[in-house]
Amino acid sequence: MKWALALLLFLLAALPAEAAPFSDWAAVLVAGDSYSHEGARTAVFDNGRGAIVRGLLSIGFAQEHIAQFSDRPKKFPDGHPALSTPRNIARGLEQVASETRGGCLAYLTSHGDDHGIGIGDFLLSPTGLAKMIDQSCHGRPAVVIVSACYSGVFIPNLKAPDRIVLTAAAPDRSSFGCGESDHYTFFDACVVESLPQSHDFAELGKRAIACVAAREKKEEVDLPSNPQLAVGAKAAVVIPAWKGERAAPPKTAPAPPSTLKFKWPNWWLKLWNEK
Repeated sequence: MKWALALLLFLLAALPAEAAPFSDWAAVLVAGDSYSHEGARTAVFDNGRGAIVRGLLSIGFAQEHIAQFSDRPKKFPDGHPALSTPRNIARGLEQVASETRGGCLAYLTSHGDDHGIGIGDFLLSPTGLAKMIDQSCHGRPAVVIVSACYSGVFIPNLKAPDRIVLTAAAPDRSSFGCGESDHYTFFDACVVESLPQSHDFAELGKRAIACVAAREKKEEVDLPSNPQLAVGAKAAVVIPAWKGERAAPPKTAPAPPSTLKFKWPNWWLKLWNEK
């Protein structure tokens, strides 16, 4: 009897450890700007980038499969980010996707308007981002999170049966917390806070939306941002959940509401639609 128990324990020990649910996923994390809505320098988007990366690592993403981008990579070197340009992001996603066989995640945080999201001197359109995802992650499930004013404009181009798309605002609404003194945007702070409380990305989206609504009510914003969530019909099957203990998220600094509508100086921005 003893030898049988010993044999069973040996065989169990020889089994390969279960892989983390996202260890073979590709991810790109983008801080698209380094200016506040007042025009002063800010770390708010890079702070969000760093916190989201830590959150992803805590649920099983692999550091070597995460490509990071910053508008000021020398100022914010954590994660060894490349310069935020649409072309660099496209190449970075293509690279990490080629090294993995699972799904893809893209998280972009920046200013935005009803034509897209600011990436350095460019405005990345919904069409441009959709083409990046389609070209590098064709046939693979994806999670796309866009943290910017008016970011709901991305959902029609990005939604698919095997995707979850979450945006910080409706197509006609501003989001908040991108001032010079803010540590995270309201939305980024809520994603960071909600991640360890959630079991999958659909739940994360619902929790983040509720968190933003509570924050905006507390701050008495005039017009709520109304974040958007699109969960594909097959997403629950093809996008893993995560379980177990996770690291506590970084604490967010108190941030006053940012009620100014951001306007892009269109004469120096180039709309990126990716030929």
